[in-house]
Amino acid sequence: MGMYIQILALVIVGIVLLWFGYTIFLSPVSPFYPGFFPFFNWRKPKEERGEPGDPQVCPVCSLKMYKGELVKSLAFPSISGGRDRLVYIKGCFSCLEEDSNRRCPVCGSLLSVNDFLVSRMFERPGRKNHVHVLGCNKCKL
Repeated sequence: MGMYIQILALVIVGIVLLWFGYTIFLSPVSPFYPGFFPFFNWRKPKEERGEPGDPQVCPVCSLKMYKGELVKSLAFPSISGGRDRLVYIKGCFSCLEEDSNRRCPVCGSLLSVNDFLVSRMFERPGRKNHVHVLGCNKCKL
């Protein structure tokens, strides 16, 4: 009887370790998830373009991003205590590392790696945040 309990305990420990390994390496919130960082991206990068306002599209270079990819941005706290914040968007990781076609969606001017987009982020409880691009640092500031 003691041998069966020992085997059952080992099976339970094995299942817990498999779940833990999946959570660390393969879940979408993991830094090792394909698409979270470009150097962990095991898939061939997409070259599909979209409109700057579409979901999962970089507003700077208009490349479609994988699920889990992020856009580098800097969000400032709200001054008035409301739900809107000022955000500087630098771009996705692929357009920051490569020499890509970075354009402002408002004025259409070419952006260097040091340029950014000025936008407002509206925080909506229970829903995704909404970002409205106002322009680049050349045409807005």
